[in-house]
Amino acid sequence: MIKLSWKIWLLIIILIASIISIFNFQFIFTRGVVVKDIETNSSVVEAGLKTGYIINTLNGNAVNDEKQYLIEMQKIFDKTNESKKIVLGTDNGQIIFFSNEIPKISVSNIPLTKIKTGLDLQGGARALIKPEGTLNSDEINILIETTDNRFNVYGISDIAIRPATDLSGQQFILIEMAGATPKELEKLISEQGKFEAKIGNETVFIGGIRADTGKKDITYVCRDDASCSGIQACQASGNGWYCNYRFVVHLSEEAAERHAQITSTIPINTTNPKYLEKQIDFYVDDTLTTSLFISDNLKGKKTTQIEIQGSGFGADRNSAIKDAQESMKHMQTILITGSLPYKLNVVKLDRVSPILGEKFNSTILLTGVICFIAVGIIIAVRYRNFKASILMLFINFTEIIIILGIAALIKWNLDLPSIVGILVTIGTGIDQQIVIIDESKSKRIESLKEKLKGAIFIIFSAYFTIVVSMLPLFWAGVGLLRGFAVTTLIGLTVGVLITRPAFADMVKLINTENVS
Repeated sequence: MIKLSWKIWLLIIILIASIISIFNFQFIFTRGVVVKDIETNSSVVEAGLKTGYIINTLNGNAVNDEKQYLIEMQKIFDKTNESKKIVLGTDNGQIIFFSNEIPKISVSNIPLTKIKTGLDLQGGARALIKPEGTLNSDEINILIETTDNRFNVYGISDIAIRPATDLSGQQFILIEMAGATPKELEKLISEQGKFEAKIGNETVFIGGIRADTGKKDITYVCRDDASCSGIQACQASGNGWYCNYRFVVHLSEEAAERHAQITSTIPINTTNPKYLEKQIDFYVDDTLTTSLFISDNLKGKKTTQIEIQGSGFGADRNSAIKDAQESMKHMQTILITGSLPYKLNVVKLDRVSPILGEKFNSTILLTGVICFIAVGIIIAVRYRNFKASILMLFINFTEIIIILGIAALIKWNLDLPSIVGILVTIGTGIDQQIVIIDESKSKRIESLKEKLKGAIFIIFSAYFTIVVSMLPLFWAGVGLLRGFAVTTLIGLTVGVLITRPAFADMVKLINTENVS
């Protein structure tokens, strides 16, 4: 019986963990379609449907895939445009609403894997934007969070936003949106920046600097401070749990006076006397995002400190707390929006065709298969050792799986540079495995163990040289080559720490068998 070393067992364990990380086993046990995008302010949004939900039934009929969902939805509105009752069965309970047309819900089949692909593979638009002026790291993070939040206002979920700098230190933000055109992306970027809080038709305060006074209405929004923000209480309800949140907002003297004048004429809510009859509505680029109750003790009162409250809901207490925290963060981000004096300048717009992405996927797969076969034949002919050839192909295959597993785990978007990095890793891996085989077959008067140690030393020396050369690519091209650097470094690190030592032990086993 062959006794495997701990290095080989480590490779096997990490390979199994990578497979678990890559594949979406929910696909095996769950049938339905995933909600990708929803029309903003639609009846289905008000009913509670969110992106990421899985729809498994439509008016009692099972939905197993995207095609079946479209057929079932078409049946409902096939003969008439009258308002119809729609009951969506989801993984988060039933969603019931009425509509006189097919609701604008974008769905897709449950993905087979957890691997995220970039624009190079699925098509879309990419924008490189530069903030006007110099911002510190905290301001950049708030800018990214704000921009991401505002895209979410428009129901856009398949989008990636990240900071980037070039080698000279200039600050940029890279925005990638799947399925969009450059004009659509540019339009959305240019529309960001207007925040208003209204009571009825009267504006109470706005984000940023007012044109009439030259001053800011919002002077402070409490975040990450338990003394002025956080979850207050959670209670069970008929259909689950709800949790209340609260946080404090500071207004300027002028905004406080405006708030007092407007609220002084609003009567108390007869059904809920703790609040005024009207709510305060928050708009982002003229789109209503949230409405909150106004406490009765603020009626006609000039105050620069307002406590904003809201709720989160969930099937259990933990999910309700999570929803409340997300809702609070969402609103805090909206209130901070516009209070930063920045302007976004579009530096570059790119478009990637989804057809190009599909062709690239098939081409890269075909190229990989051909390369594997060619390498296997060359190694078999060169060393006249079928076992060594199969072993080398197996190690290269495991490296690809482990790289993809780590990428899925860290949710890294695989783009064209990332794929090139994987190919470079395969090529480097083959070279290093040839070094190991050549060293094992060398005629030096040394033990096999010493020869393999020498091969591993050569591999480690080359590894550190490549790592140093990869580091500048994290900033080169304002981060557009970062995918190449990330996958290359992951692949090389996996190689020198896991697969190369395991391969050396496997070569040792083969040589032992040949000797015996």
